[in-house]
Amino acid sequence: MSMEPSCPVKGPGIPSAERRAKGPVACIECFQHIPCNPCEASCPRHAITIGGEITGLPHLDETLCNGCGLCMTRCPGLAIFTVDESGENARVSFPYEYVPLPQAGDAVTCTDRDGHPLTQGTVVRVRQSPAFDHTAVVTVEIPKALSMQVRFIDRSSIPGR
Repeated sequence: MSMEPSCPVKGPGIPSAERRAKGPVACIECFQHIPCNPCEASCPRHAITIGGEITGLPHLDETLCNGCGLCMTRCPGLAIFTVDESGENARVSFPYEYVPLPQAGDAVTCTDRDGHPLTQGTVVRVRQSPAFDHTAVVTVEIPKALSMQVRFIDRSSIPGR
């Protein structure tokens, strides 16, 4: 069995395995043709484009993206994450709009897109910034083989809940 990180989804906003191995990069899992473009408008590096139609799917220019995460805090559909496979383990960051916030060092249950438990992870960072418009960004460290599957944490696994 290969331990190569698999990507169960395809689309114009999904970065390549080669790019994910170089450091944090946005992963845009928006697959509905709806009138929306906050990700494009918020990207300071112009790495995300919607195109001529407001209902176009977001395209990621992975050569321009530095994984800053600003786009993920602007996405009303919570469909953007960052993935970093440059270390021994992977780090996945996602928007988090609940209280209480997890804390760095917390052991948590990491889930897939549907909320099913996948693995144990460790919260390595919780970022809050005025630039994030009241949305926290939580980063968890997980096995690399699950980097394109882990998308959230089970809130009941946060210590003290």
